[in-house]
Order: sequence, then structure tokens, then C-alpha cells
Amino acid sequence: MKKIKKLIIAAGLIVSMSAFTLTNQSEAATVTHKVHYGETYWKIAKGFGVPLKSLMEANRSKTLYAGENMLIPNSPISAADKDLMARLVHAEAVGEPYAGKVAVATVILNRVKSPDFPSSIKSVIYQIANGHYAFTPVENGTINQPADAASKRAVNEAIAFSGKGNGSLFFYNPKTSKSSWVFSRHVTVTIGNHRFAK
Repeated sequence: MKKIKKLIIAAGLIVSMSAFTLTNQSEAATVTHKVHYGETYWKIAKGFGVPLKSLMEANRSKTLYAGENMLIPNSPISAADKDLMARLVHAEAVGEPYAGKVAVATVILNRVKSPDFPSSIKSVIYQIANGHYAFTPVENGTINQPADAASKRAVNEAIAFSGKGNGSLFFYNPKTSKSSWVFSRHVTVTIGNHRFAK
């Protein structure tokens, strides 16, 4: 019998070698992924833009071993909606740190979950309030520019994290914002030039 070298996982880091292949199938899973040395559930969830919890449930939260196949569930966000989000993130957070890009994407996901906003990504992004679009890039057309790679990664990361981010529903640049209302919102975090609030 072949000796299989296994390195046990510590603190969520999954690194091992094995010839084991998953045999349990999930109805929600449509893609398989061959696990690479050093990959974790978190890294894979970010890479595919699927919620971490869904990925772990599809694979029964079992230890991952390099070389095995794992199931990747369908993303709850369509490719078209991911692209739309990434274009908004790019337009809103150009020049901002990567964490700020993730936070902008998280605001969109949080709004979709909130009863105070429309229930789809497209409706949230194109929402009109008080005669204006909710997001400046929709108003000025910069949302129509292609997204960069960092904005696409940021959207996938926000989806993997399932849009939590301190519950932020708004963001603004305090140097350029003219809305006294937005300044009255509880600030959850400041990243780069943006304040995030709820």
C-alpha cells in the first residue's frame, strides 16, 4: 500500500497530500475543483465568488487535501450581476485600497438583504431616490467602463464573506459629500477616503 503523506491543518490552514476524492455529491454543486497545496475553504470561496458557508456545506466542512476534488456550489450571484457590481466598485473606488473595494461591494450586498432597499443587485445599483441615482457612477455613466481585476476580486471576496462588513449600507467621501443626512449616519469603518456607515 502506498504511503500517503498528510499534514494536518492548524488554525484553518489546509495543507496536505492525498489521493482521496470526494464521492458525496450535492445537488447545488455544478463544478468540481482540484484542491491545490495550501488552499483553504476561504481562498477557494474567494476565487469562485461563492459564500464560504455554502462551500463548506457542499463539502460537509471536511478537511481538504491537495489533489482531491471538491464541489463548488452555484454562486447566488449571476455572472452579469458580478460584472455590474465590479464595474460599480471600479468606478466608486478607483484609487482606493483593496479593502475599500471589498467594502463597497459589501454595501451593495447588504442593501440587497435590507428591507429598506430593493431586493436585487441591479435594482440596488440603479435605484433612484429623490430624483437621482443612488450611486454617482450610474448618474455620470462611469459605471459603463470595464472593471479592473482588483474590483472583480473584491466582488468575489464580498460574496464569499456573504456581505457582512459591520452591516454598512452607505459609504461616502467626507471631503466631497454635500449631504448632511449621510454625515448623521453611524460610521462603521473608514477605509482610504471613504467612510462606511449604517
